[in-house]
Amino acid sequence: MPGTLKSKRRSGCPVSISLEILGDRWSLLIIRDLMVRGFRTFKEFQGSTEGIATNILADRLHKLEAARIVTAEAAKADRRRVNYRLTEKGIDLAPVLLDLLIWGARHEDTAAPCAVIENMEKNREEVLAEVRRRWREHDLTPLLPKFKVRKEKG
Repeated sequence: MPGTLKSKRRSGCPVSISLEILGDRWSLLIIRDLMVRGFRTFKEFQGSTEGIATNILADRLHKLEAARIVTAEAAKADRRRVNYRLTEKGIDLAPVLLDLLIWGARHEDTAAPCAVIENMEKNREEVLAEVRRRWREHDLTPLLPKFKVRKEKG
């Protein structure tokens, strides 16, 4: 499928093209927050535990919108506020994010409860169906519980 961004590509490789669009942690974390945490506003993204700077957040939201992965809509209650939402192209990243979540929890020490991740891995198709249902129905209920932030040793 043709891309929506008119930038010059390094190559025609699908992995390379995907990484040009999604290749930084902030873009994937924004997508994660939209997909599994039910975040919708700039303020919610800014309050995420990763501590993204406002200029980086604004830039990544703009890039994700230009790539048609997210869409920005005026809030119904206050037209001056913006709510972000994944597009169909964005929600199609659900299997990728689920695999990253499972891989990270399997191979690294994370704050994610093992039982939750094991259940997600065992019931992969049901989890993906639930992510898509919540997206379709505009259900903002978080898919994952909040994890405790781990302190770095040292």
